[in-house]
Amino acid sequence: MTGFINGLLHFRRGAWEMLASILIALGVIMLMQPFVLSLFTYSFVVTLIGTVMFIIVSHFPE
Repeated sequence: MTGFINGLLHFRRGAWEMLASILIALGVIMLMQPFVLSLFTYSFVVTLIGTVMFIIVSHFPE
C-alpha cells in the first residue's frame, strides 16, 4: 500500500494506470446497474474521465 501511495505522489505510471482502470471499471458498473438513476447518469462521465486519465498517464515514466 505504501508503494502505491508513493507511486501516486511521484507520478509513476503503475499506480496512476491502476487508478484510471478502477475508474473505468467503476463507470461500467455504474452503467450496468438498474437501481439508482443518478449512478447511471454519471456513469459516462466517470468512464470518460478514467479513459482520458489512462491516455495521459500512459506517458508518465515507469
